[in-house]
Amino acid sequence: MHSPLTRRHLLKVAGATTAGAVVTHEQLAAQSSPADEHPFGYCLNTSTIQGQKVPLIEQVRIAASAGYNGIEIWLRDLDKYLAEGGNLPDLKKRLEDLNLSVESAIGFATWIVDDANQRQAGLEQARRDMAKLRQIGGKRIAAPPAGATKQTDLDLLKAAARYHALLEVGRQEGVVPQVELWGFSQSLHRLGELLYVAAESGAEDACLLPDVYHLYKGGSSFAGLHLISGKKIHVFHVNDYPATPSRETITDAHRVYPGDGVAPLTDIFKGLWETGFRGTLSLELFNRDYWKQDPLSVARTGLAKMKQSVRRAFS
Repeated sequence: MHSPLTRRHLLKVAGATTAGAVVTHEQLAAQSSPADEHPFGYCLNTSTIQGQKVPLIEQVRIAASAGYNGIEIWLRDLDKYLAEGGNLPDLKKRLEDLNLSVESAIGFATWIVDDANQRQAGLEQARRDMAKLRQIGGKRIAAPPAGATKQTDLDLLKAAARYHALLEVGRQEGVVPQVELWGFSQSLHRLGELLYVAAESGAEDACLLPDVYHLYKGGSSFAGLHLISGKKIHVFHVNDYPATPSRETITDAHRVYPGDGVAPLTDIFKGLWETGFRGTLSLELFNRDYWKQDPLSVARTGLAKMKQSVRRAFS
């Protein structure tokens, strides 16, 4: 998807400098910039069209028709599909026929809580969720601090061990849980907390699921993303937010299309590229005004604005 930084590229840059001069960071960055206008994958998180009450099969059709490479489904929609008589092999075939990958899924298993019984039930729920995802080709699942959002004294070292246990379940089921930041939560609402839990889990497959809105809502600087290897981020939730209301009072419902707010998307996308991120940008919105509109039109508009924001970042 991009031109690698080869020895020939380095020699070309070096040849343009005076003898013995050092190749600058800016020159290297220029040589390793994206080769085309779509350096990342593009995915539809179905929350974006959640308000229209669209069945899962229709969500899949909309994502493919709008031009996305992938889809990020919600487990509750998958459970509803199964409860109404759907089956996983048929869904997998439909996804394959549409060339649509299940990049991630949203679930709320209570893997992180202090209560041992509740935590065990959460791990069992995560296992069931992952088993269903695997059968439709799902690759990953979000692992937010569900059940601990009001907890102010969460022991991060214990949380890291619990994430390790969740990753072990993921290995057994063939699905990777991504520890997720929730900006409104009292735990795991800062990027540093997320990094600590992933790093101290001691697991090589530990990875993060950041989000533009949640980073802002939780009070973290986007500059912190530069400290993360892009290879440890497989999916990045993309959205934008307006200048008002304030960070303290803003909610999920205020999220807007990429480029329609004040988030520093150009810096974010450039920074992600420089860290080695080559994953998927997943459009995740909860805008009530968009929920009143035609879902296919919303999905198409979101993809166009996401791609436009990426092109602007590398122009």
